[in-house]
Amino acid sequence: MTSGIDLGRPTSGDVLDLITDDHRHFERLLAQLRDSTSDRDAVRQAFAHVLIAHGEAEEELVYPVLRRRATDVGEHEIEHGHEEHAEGNEALLKVLELKGTDTDAFQDAVEKLSNLIAHHIAEEELTIISPARESVGERVRRELGEKWAARRNQLVDDGCGSLENVRRVVAAAEREGLLDDDE
Repeated sequence: MTSGIDLGRPTSGDVLDLITDDHRHFERLLAQLRDSTSDRDAVRQAFAHVLIAHGEAEEELVYPVLRRRATDVGEHEIEHGHEEHAEGNEALLKVLELKGTDTDAFQDAVEKLSNLIAHHIAEEELTIISPARESVGERVRRELGEKWAARRNQLVDDGCGSLENVRRVVAAAEREGLLDDDE
């Protein structure tokens, strides 16, 4: 499925730490995706699995809990997180749909994806994760970490980064109005 590229398989821990660990994993995979000497096709597939699994598990399990328990995280921040996930997934789809990995079009698509992901990581860590560390108890964060990790790993095992599934995820985001029509 991903030619031996490490997808990470967290099993437990503070959910906020697990999420930020995944963010660092995204950054490493994106660096490999920009490296012309790497197996870019394998890396883009690995990245697709990790990105989709991370976001889906976060939206299903983490955001609802933070919406209820994190007093310093507002509805706007959660909704904005959903929108940025959708934008990143849309950019990922464009990378996955390209046939070759040694073209200017591929490099441009990877650059756009990298920029969107970097922006989302910085914003989410600042406006959601950091405040949640203060207002959500450690026990809840650990319980949520175990659930999030299990869901993330199950989604990876189910092939959530396949081209067909990414198309489905992006189409659902479009129907929900999470993506701008002018893109």
